[in-house]
Amino acid sequence: MTAPTRTVPVQAAPRSSAELIQAESPVLAHNYHPLPVVVARAEGVWVEDVEGHRYLDMLAGYSALNFGHRHPALIEAAHRQLDQLTLTSRAFHNDRLAGFAEGLAALTGLDMVLPMNTGAEAVESGIKVARKWAYDVKGVPADRATIVVAGGNFHGRTTTIVGFSDDDTARIGFGPFAPGFRTVPYNDLAALEAALDETTAAVLIEPIQGEAGVLIPDDGYLTGVRELTRRNGCLFIADEIQSGLGRTGTTLAVQHESVVPDMLLLGKALGGGIVPVSAVVARREVLGVLGPGQHGSTFGGNPLAAAVGSAVIELLATGEFQRRAADLGAQLRSGLAALTGKGVTGFRARGLWAGVDIDPALGTGREISERLLKEGVLVKDTHGSTIRLAPPLTITAEELESALGSLERALSLG
Repeated sequence: MTAPTRTVPVQAAPRSSAELIQAESPVLAHNYHPLPVVVARAEGVWVEDVEGHRYLDMLAGYSALNFGHRHPALIEAAHRQLDQLTLTSRAFHNDRLAGFAEGLAALTGLDMVLPMNTGAEAVESGIKVARKWAYDVKGVPADRATIVVAGGNFHGRTTTIVGFSDDDTARIGFGPFAPGFRTVPYNDLAALEAALDETTAAVLIEPIQGEAGVLIPDDGYLTGVRELTRRNGCLFIADEIQSGLGRTGTTLAVQHESVVPDMLLLGKALGGGIVPVSAVVARREVLGVLGPGQHGSTFGGNPLAAAVGSAVIELLATGEFQRRAADLGAQLRSGLAALTGKGVTGFRARGLWAGVDIDPALGTGREISERLLKEGVLVKDTHGSTIRLAPPLTITAEELESALGSLERALSLG
């Protein structure tokens, strides 16, 4: 029996934003609820919709666009590589991978790199490596390894990861879930210590919890996690997929406490907003437990990704973007402090990253985001009346001041 065929629609004329939004509904899974804007072009910190209206991007792709849209050095690296070689799979070597791994190891102060594609893949890979290390090095009995995670976490959306999430929207309806995880409250060293035992392979935490609303732990928490994991003979895995690569004013968020984890999970900004690039970076004795055939990815470490990732590393090696995040972060905190009590009930900020709590009487986070959209500013809400601010690190002081002014006006409409 011949399968039925469908006629592919031929688009005779450009469609409006409203028409494009309407066209998505019957053919796209409804797993997102975007703001009603259709972006068609972008440059730096600015995006433009189908009709030509401009918006200041204060989300930066959840930190995937730390260097802005279409950064010239990253676009040049991608174009140059597109003319040479894009994919070999890891069945063969390619001429870009060694340099990428060398650069990333040097940037992070660790030894070995496992290249992957998405953030969730990096987390899944880190979990596998930690378990293998627990069996081969620590001597945990087979299939008994446990990993301790923090409440309020967001590490991705695979079935393993949502299984240890306490976000019902992400979790309910997707079980059964993999065992082997213990959850403790974030920012609670006593609870963490009580959860560690001879089966613990690793502690997996975000140095700053992004999806939870940019939750910043108390001073000394990361140092305490490092000490507890060292004392109990287990690994410290830092998920820096959102917090890393310049966002908080340092290359890595753990560097605010001069902490060196056993394993780093990186992504988002590592691909420069051009291609998906992620990586597990770890000590040699940790990643060294993997042998041929035990883990892999067809696209992981592909030449195009390695070329763009290497260009990202070169940008970060100058320290310019870390300094910009730190300096402009002070301006961001000052501006939010001035709005506290005037619609802002509280905020948490580090570098160019902030979670801003809005007085619920003025509207939900979604409603405030929609008002800002009308002001020409793009942000995203999370958890009720909280919005996140994470502009590209290329934003100017004047553009940041303009965004804060727009926020003040949006709050006055409540």
